[in-house]
Amino acid sequence: MTIIVSPRSSLIQAVHRKVGRLWLFMAGVIALLVATPILALGWEALHGSGDLWPHLLAFVLPTALAQTLTLLFGVGILVIFIGTGAAWLVTAYDFPGRGMLEWALLLPLAVPTYIIAYAYLDILHPIGAFQGVIRAVLGYSSPREFRLPDIRSMTGCIILLGFVLYPYVYITTRAMFLTQAANLVEAARTLGTRRSGIFWRVALPLARPAIAVGVSLALMEALNDIGASEFLGVKTLTVSVYTTWITRSDLPGAAQIALAMLFLVIALIVIERRARRRQRYSLTVQRSRSFAPRKLGRFMGSSALFFGLIPVLIGFVAPASYLAIEAWKRFHVAGLSGQLVSEARNTIIMSAIATAVVLAFGVTVAYAARLRPGWFSAVCYRLSAIGYAAPGTVIAIGILIPVAALDRFIDRSVIEWFGFSTGLLLIGSGAALIYAYTVRFLAISAGGAETGFSRIPISFDQAARSLGRNATGTFRNVHLPLSKTALAAAGLLVFVDCMKELPATLLLRPLNFETLATHLYGEAARGSYEEASIAALAIVLIGTLPVIILARVGRQKS
Repeated sequence: MTIIVSPRSSLIQAVHRKVGRLWLFMAGVIALLVATPILALGWEALHGSGDLWPHLLAFVLPTALAQTLTLLFGVGILVIFIGTGAAWLVTAYDFPGRGMLEWALLLPLAVPTYIIAYAYLDILHPIGAFQGVIRAVLGYSSPREFRLPDIRSMTGCIILLGFVLYPYVYITTRAMFLTQAANLVEAARTLGTRRSGIFWRVALPLARPAIAVGVSLALMEALNDIGASEFLGVKTLTVSVYTTWITRSDLPGAAQIALAMLFLVIALIVIERRARRRQRYSLTVQRSRSFAPRKLGRFMGSSALFFGLIPVLIGFVAPASYLAIEAWKRFHVAGLSGQLVSEARNTIIMSAIATAVVLAFGVTVAYAARLRPGWFSAVCYRLSAIGYAAPGTVIAIGILIPVAALDRFIDRSVIEWFGFSTGLLLIGSGAALIYAYTVRFLAISAGGAETGFSRIPISFDQAARSLGRNATGTFRNVHLPLSKTALAAAGLLVFVDCMKELPATLLLRPLNFETLATHLYGEAARGSYEEASIAALAIVLIGTLPVIILARVGRQKS
């Protein structure tokens, strides 16, 4: 049998291969851009002055590392307890208000860590209204006679971060509980397991992988925090990086501490992977039935709702109510200042530009992996996600090194060729900050794009190719319209994360350039809490948008 290939069909196949290679090349360039800050960080740390390490080892790293590990251990225990308990409560039991509680437990995700510290520092102030009411009830008249323990402590930091980061464990664990089949529970009951033992002997062991994933995400957020730790007097590695660079102008020292943080992040990821490497569970989908919650009586149902609402009240309702009251007072007295409007505009513009760049890069990496599956595209996809695991201070220091060198090169070249200075072109224009946002949040858009593309059958690609569409045409006419919902959700998450991001913004923002997050940080550092209440409330309100979407998706899944 003779197969005749026309010159036209051979030309079309060559064009398809060429376009596929172009997407793969662009994915490689993006992966290199993401990996550059990490490589630059290691280079700067290795070429720093040798006398820094004795000072760091003697005065900086022991305290910072001890406080960081203590904070991570305490937050990890607290988020496991709150997140797993809340997930089991709304999954295993049916009571009045359960539907509302399911999505309300997600609300603390809308409150950044530095905002909850900012709010509670004023709420629990010794001369504040809260402690004043307690003293009045107990019959005391002065803070000297009675006052609550100071929130500025390691214990206070662990409690506040735990109550705002537990939703990471709640989301993953509840999803695991919902997929557990009822026949497993019935089998355990027939083998003599009490109803109270179902959680400890069946549900919890099966949910350990999901708990490990949620805890690792919560700990990375705690490690990335700079505002809450500094406000509450906890000197973590992140705070040490910031103070070493900003206060002492010691870039090599900051790079070396940031490298130590990166090793800590890698250790957390390795521990999380090793903790669940032998845990593989599968369910017989054809015969499984969904987990049926047990209906509670009036008293037990009211008690379950009360205890379920405690994390919501502490992690969202109390700080959001405080911010709303203070923002109204500030607006009623002084109105909306022009400075705040300018900062809101800066925040929206920078976040929108970064979101567009991040979405474009994420789509490129994910589509290249679909077009040309193989080791190279897989490596590019993995590299594009490493920025999300690294704290913002690590990314900022890593970006500052090559971008500052490039700024100096451009300035020298322009002076030599044209006779005038460009100054800090990339840092001064905000391009370095956009770069930091891109590296930090590229994993969100790449994951969202990959999720959207995975729902499109490969036969659609083949049909489009048979009709003469090349890889780019197939993407434009097939993949983009069918995955626009997933891309829009990823874009919203990226926008909100860029708007809330504090560590990288503090380090890389241009001179005299403030966002809502940096304005809040500056006012809280000066102790003028009421001045920043409007900015904090705006951040929280915008942060509720992805929480609402997540709650709707969770309800549809359940």
